[in-house]
Parts: sequence; C-alpha cells; structure tokens
Amino acid sequence: QVQLVESGGGLVQAGESLRLSCAASGNIVRIMTMAWYRQTPGTRRELVAEVTSGGITNYGDSVKDRFTASRDNVKNTLVLQMNSLKPEDTGVYYCATHPQSKSSEDGSGVRIWGHGTKVTVSS
Repeated sequence: QVQLVESGGGLVQAGESLRLSCAASGNIVRIMTMAWYRQTPGTRRELVAEVTSGGITNYGDSVKDRFTASRDNVKNTLVLQMNSLKPEDTGVYYCATHPQSKSSEDGSGVRIWGHGTKVTVSS
C-alpha cells in the first residue's frame, strides 16, 4: 500500500524560502511520476511541479523560476524547494503520485494523495 507523507510547511514572510519534503512508502512509486499540487480555499487544486521516474520536471506557470522539485528514487522522497515566496503561494500543498501518462493540471490523474501540509506566506 502506497502512502505519501508531507512535511516542511509553515509560516514565512514574502520573499523567504521554504522546503517541503514527501516520503513515499511502496516500491511502485519509483516507476511513477511524483508531484506537488496545491489548493487554496475556493479554488481547485493546481499542479505546482512534477518529476517523472526518469527525472524530467514540469512546473506550473506561476512557480517557474522560483520553485525546484527533485526526487531521490533510492530514498523514495520528493522535495520542493520554494524560493521568493509570494502571498499567492499560500495554500495546502499535497504530495501525489500518478502514472507518467496521467499528468494533469488539476490532479485528475493522481492515484495516491498525501494529506497535505499548509504553507502560509504573509505580505
């Protein structure tokens, strides 16, 4: 049974950095894409970043050049380094995993979700 556990959320000021981590159990994750999604109240979940099993990354337009996602297939972890944070980055960040062919902006292709970690960026 695959489980995803996020950590690293918190409260920061605009312009600061934060690092999120996701620990995955289950070897099947190694052959799947791992991703970060986020959601704010009243909005749908949106893709933040994803990393394929081969290390190819894809980012949401609003975080390009500020966020960096990376994964360690030995440790089964996914990390999101968030720099130059803005108040609009505030939300709950979810770790997720899906087959590479099921990439989606809204998470409709996700097979497993983590419980989320809250990020708050104050202005």
